[in-house]
Amino acid sequence: MIDDGFSATLSLTVPPFLVSIFFCVGLGLFAAFRRGSLFDKGIVITCLALLSISSLVYILALQYFLAYDMGLFPISGWDPSWTGRWQYLVLPWIILSVLLLGGNILVYRSVFMDEAYQDYTRTARAKGLSNTAVWTKHILKNAMIPIITVIVIEMPFLITGAVLIENFFGIPGLGGMLVKALNESDFPVIKAMTVIISFAYMFFNLLSDLIYGLVDPRIKLG
Repeated sequence: MIDDGFSATLSLTVPPFLVSIFFCVGLGLFAAFRRGSLFDKGIVITCLALLSISSLVYILALQYFLAYDMGLFPISGWDPSWTGRWQYLVLPWIILSVLLLGGNILVYRSVFMDEAYQDYTRTARAKGLSNTAVWTKHILKNAMIPIITVIVIEMPFLITGAVLIENFFGIPGLGGMLVKALNESDFPVIKAMTVIISFAYMFFNLLSDLIYGLVDPRIKLG
């Protein structure tokens, strides 16, 4: 059961998670670079609007308009084969990507803004480096520690999955399986999922410590 749920959940969560990382870091960096501009204000307002809307609204609205009304995607369903499942995953991917954008862009923008006012950035500008070089070669590099922290904290989500989306779209992932086990008091499944989630958090926290040493040579692993 867990093996089948693992495959479905990772198929659902990994692609939008990777896409959101590149989009969020890029947009967060550019918004901070153009801080105070119309683009920056538009990004902030859009992100706040995205955060203000419940995830349930996104699921129901996009499922109705894109799947039911326009017929662009299947409303729900699942194909366990690797070649047939993708048609059922495109719409959930779009919804998950939208849900991941708002908060992460604001977090990354805040991280870049904090680094932009550090002493080393003033020193780099005093040495004659262009503003673009300061942002891409210094600020982006030094902001990687908090960015990695945010990414690693979200990684267990790849295993637990998106419970609402799995239930609404009929995807037999781990999140839906855990909810079903809780409702039916299926203790073997609950115990197994508890162990898996706990291991995931420990593993990804250890992974973040190892990555810190690669990103910042000043950090030594004792």
